[in-house]
Amino acid sequence: MGLQDKLKAGKFVILAEIEPPKGADVAAMVANAAGVKEKVDAFVVPEMNTAVMRLSSLGGCLLLQNRGLETVLQVCTRDRNRLALQGDLLAAAALGVPNVMAVAGEDITHGDHHRARAVNDLDLLELLGAIKTLESGRDLAGIELRGAPRFLAGSTVNVGTSALELELAELDKKIAAGAKFFITPPVFDLGVLERFNKRLNGRSAYIIPTVLLLKSVGMARYIDRHLDQVSIPQDIIMRIQNAPERVRECVQIAADMVAALKAKGFSGVNISTIGWEDKLPGILNAAGI
Repeated sequence: MGLQDKLKAGKFVILAEIEPPKGADVAAMVANAAGVKEKVDAFVVPEMNTAVMRLSSLGGCLLLQNRGLETVLQVCTRDRNRLALQGDLLAAAALGVPNVMAVAGEDITHGDHHRARAVNDLDLLELLGAIKTLESGRDLAGIELRGAPRFLAGSTVNVGTSALELELAELDKKIAAGAKFFITPPVFDLGVLERFNKRLNGRSAYIIPTVLLLKSVGMARYIDRHLDQVSIPQDIIMRIQNAPERVRECVQIAADMVAALKAKGFSGVNISTIGWEDKLPGILNAAGI
């Protein structure tokens, strides 16, 4: 049973982000994914996360798919024009990648190639529309395809925004454009999710919160102070600060959030370890997965 069928069946799905390497040595990436193969329903392969140059999402997905691991391809409006985006989507479909996630990508200035130029030929809604058009059997120029792709398409939703009405309006546009699942920014407060869920009003959308593995007190404080869409309760920061083994406590905090989201009946969870993928087994085991 694939990710789409599991979501339809109401199963609590486990997604895990697996960062591609900055280089051609993929041994660690493959080993980390294989180590949790039995517990993770699909691996999200980020596309140049934080605008840092790495092996592409498409390349990472194919490496894992060829080893029997289901993946979620990220397609990013920042880096490619409509020709390249459509070509990547067709390649992914032809090579067995079943799921795609449309993202805008962080600003180039956040990354390590400051002379790069953002493309943004399509915006996020147009990219979702392009996926839908390809699935109809034609490309964006209206030319018939020899074989149409089939994807479970998703995107992002900001559950922590203060402009909730605008976010819900954008969510409606993404749903109309064909998106079925939506991954949130990191969430540390269940109350934020519950307030958002009350406003969904029966919308046909699978909301999948992101659980971010914190690495230190400093990281937690920085995120809480500087990321507008993410708030970290002070009791979590104090848990890390007072713990005799802080890394273990960070793993336990992530595990506690995974378990709580499952208990609350959410569609699933996306676990982001940003380079600490070797901690995935510990998070899943502590969460009772």
